[in-house]
Amino acid sequence: MAKRDYYEVLGVQKGASADEIKKAFRQMAKKYHPDMNPGDKEAEAKFKEVNEAYEVLSDDQKRAQYDQFGHAAFDQTAGGGYGGYSSGGFGGFGGFDDILSSFFGGGGRTARRNGPEPGADLRYDLTISFEEAAFGAKKEFTIQRNENCEACGGSGAKAGTSRKTCPTCGGSGQVRTMQNTVLGSFAQVSTCQQCHGEGTIIEEPCPSCKGRGRVNRTRSITVRIPAGIDDDQTISLGGQGEPGRRGGPQGDLYVVIHVKPHKLFKRKGYDLYMDYKISFATAALGGKVTLPTLDGDLEYDVAPGTQPGDTVRIAGKGVQRLRQSSRGDLYVKMIVEVPKRLNERQKELLREFEESFGRKTESAQKEKRGDKKGFFDKVKDALDDAFDK
Repeated sequence: MAKRDYYEVLGVQKGASADEIKKAFRQMAKKYHPDMNPGDKEAEAKFKEVNEAYEVLSDDQKRAQYDQFGHAAFDQTAGGGYGGYSSGGFGGFGGFDDILSSFFGGGGRTARRNGPEPGADLRYDLTISFEEAAFGAKKEFTIQRNENCEACGGSGAKAGTSRKTCPTCGGSGQVRTMQNTVLGSFAQVSTCQQCHGEGTIIEEPCPSCKGRGRVNRTRSITVRIPAGIDDDQTISLGGQGEPGRRGGPQGDLYVVIHVKPHKLFKRKGYDLYMDYKISFATAALGGKVTLPTLDGDLEYDVAPGTQPGDTVRIAGKGVQRLRQSSRGDLYVKMIVEVPKRLNERQKELLREFEESFGRKTESAQKEKRGDKKGFFDKVKDALDDAFDK
């Protein structure tokens, strides 16, 4: 296949200036580069063609020869062409990212590390009792953290000396190099390898911290647990993390609270829930019972005719609300106990008790009225099951 005219390939006139040729090449290179057209063989072929055209037209001597003799001027190299594309890029570039970073403004920038840098945050998991979560407490624990070395003040330099400006980057933390390519010369900025972006170096390291500027310490921390805190909530202790660098603020310490379960109470928000067992006699006749609460035992009057599963509310006996003086409530579910073992006298008394209600007549009346089972019906059912066993 006959080669296309190089000016046509780049889309410029024969008398185009060097700048016009370079601008046209950049546009074509970006349009047809294989990295922008993965798997497109046609685009790859056009990219090679564009590259070859630019190598000739960007060189004044080659361009003069081409203008006079056309492609015949380079027949001896026609088999290989000019500037053939390879997977590693072209003209000294490692890939399309390098091209874009050089003449389209992308990449090429490296973050400077000689400004203030905040210290790292720390986390500590603290387990407390159910009561401590409900009423609040003051807890003490130890953590390990990096701190500024006292001997060098965190500079990393031996006492009496100081950090020096990096001779490689002049304190900027960056180095600038020039790269010559088929597109011209381009500047590349990268992090200084001698100071690692710090802008300064240590000539005499501190013997205490070996030049790190930091040492690991074990510290005792005291935290106040607010009343009403719940499981998996977090307390933030500002400035108790690791120190910042170059004047940056100190990090924070986050204390994650884990609350041990209680043997009696279940917590939902600021309310408490519990099951409490009473005898069927107390449920039927009512009576005083002693209920456990977070504040201690509480005397409570069970209402006569309390049904199995009835729940009563004890106001203000729950958990204190965070940053408030009010408290949640305590909900007590009444569990009516049915004896599993009865002696003959107890059985006889219970039969008399059952017969005293006229079971058949009462049951028939209830069935006729469509009434639901009352307390004594439930008790009798339970006793019948116990007797049958």
